[in-house]
Amino acid sequence: MTTETTGRFSADGLPVLIGSVPLTDHSKALEWIFETTPEIPLWPQLPHNPYEQMMPQFAQGLPCIIEENLTAPEGRILFDITRPGFEEEMLSFYEDYLAVVEDPSLLPGSRFQLSRERAAGLYLFIKALAGRNNLAAVKGQVTGPFTMLTGIKDREGRAGYFDDTIRDIVIKGISMQAAWQTGQLAEASKKPVLLFIDEPALAGLGSSAFIGVTADEIKVMINEVTEAIHQAGGLAGIHVCANTDWSILLTSGIDILSFDAHGFFDKMAALKDEVSAFLDRGGIIAWGGIPTSKAEDINGESTESLTKLFSRQMQAFVTPKRDMAALLRQSLITPSCGTGSLTPELAGRVLSLTRSTSDALRKQYL
Repeated sequence: MTTETTGRFSADGLPVLIGSVPLTDHSKALEWIFETTPEIPLWPQLPHNPYEQMMPQFAQGLPCIIEENLTAPEGRILFDITRPGFEEEMLSFYEDYLAVVEDPSLLPGSRFQLSRERAAGLYLFIKALAGRNNLAAVKGQVTGPFTMLTGIKDREGRAGYFDDTIRDIVIKGISMQAAWQTGQLAEASKKPVLLFIDEPALAGLGSSAFIGVTADEIKVMINEVTEAIHQAGGLAGIHVCANTDWSILLTSGIDILSFDAHGFFDKMAALKDEVSAFLDRGGIIAWGGIPTSKAEDINGESTESLTKLFSRQMQAFVTPKRDMAALLRQSLITPSCGTGSLTPELAGRVLSLTRSTSDALRKQYL
């Protein structure tokens, strides 16, 4: 990450969403998004559709992954490198990968292009961007490699992360999917692209399930996806919806760190020096201060209460060289996570609070 990269975009306390929406119609979801976040809209993911859930949506084109009856209750996604023909499929994958790395113009139409079946919201979003003149940026997202690799398992229950072959394929596949998406959004919008890596599984670092996972391994895989996004001209963000080892991410190559400020602010506040260093080199903090986990929290907050909460939290990172206005210019205002698991009524309230809280903070400090 460099100031040359991030200098193309000023966050300015604008509102932005995480991705998932609890609707069944992509057009309606886009209406919500453009109404709430017209400056930095994103394409909607509708997890009611099995193909738009975290693993299947970005599994296409990866030869190690098998999908069995995804639309059925007993459906599942797994990996299998012992099946006949896998070696040939893997060779074809790496040939395709090397081809698009050497010539990124080959990405459209390649195996790394998301299909309309799995990303209908993306294609509608790209079409809807035409003629919009009030954009500051646009946002896209991919499932992160760690989440994918710990989510897919073989038939014996072993996670793909612990197989070197699977790990390399997934990291490279997601990197190129992110690069393709960045290119598509940039071409459609003519604005900066914020491409977020969604990594909820990083909340499990340090647990018994992830014994043997090292900080260096995490940073290497995140940096590989980040570099692909940078090469495609985008800014790389990462979203973790619970607590994790934030020092790994703050010292990685990402440009934007998205965290649950409503539930885990104290964990970030303990890293004041690391956060300040991240901001000093041009990083952006996406403050997930609008609650999404509990109905009582969502209904119990107001624009006024959340504005006070944001102001109090942000004060922890004010320095003689960075006042509240400067900090807000390097901040985005977001929900703590996606709204796909909420009722439409609660999700609508989350989106409305995200907008109104951003407006209040901008009015107060900018």
